Amino acid sequence: MNLGEEVDIGRVGQVHHCLTEEVLYALSSRLVPVVSPLGRHRENGETHNINADLAAAALACALKPAKLVYLTDVPGLLSDPADQSSLIESVTGDEARNLMANGTISGGMIPKITSALEALESGVEKVHFIDGRMPHTLLLEIFTKSGIGTEIR
Repeated sequence: MNLGEEVDIGRVGQVHHCLTEEVLYALSSRLVPVVSPLGRHRENGETHNINADLAAAALACALKPAKLVYLTDVPGLLSDPADQSSLIESVTGDEARNLMANGTISGGMIPKITSALEALESGVEKVHFIDGRMPHTLLLEIFTKSGIGTEIR
């Protein structure tokens, strides 16, 4: 494959609606639901891949949990992407938009942040970006006072 060459990545879709009944049943049964980011086309029934970040945000928009957590391969939002120690611990939605506008947030983080902002606008209280490579990362983020990643509120 040459750089700049168009690649057919298959059937890729966008979320228009989430069927939440099974997720709610699992939660009420004290089970942890595992959701695959696949969707079915409304008209022809074809299966489509959905960006996992967009699927998670769409499900959060439908369920309105207190928190949405993204596990990433970086510590969180960085003021300098080349410096892993430049973690931004907390931002508002407006500050996150400004970071995208000025180029601090770029590339693959843009769809993550955009979907996080949509979740916040739909009623999710906080969104967290944490490093999924770190042991016990979710526990550290949720059960410590300062957390370890980036919180968008």
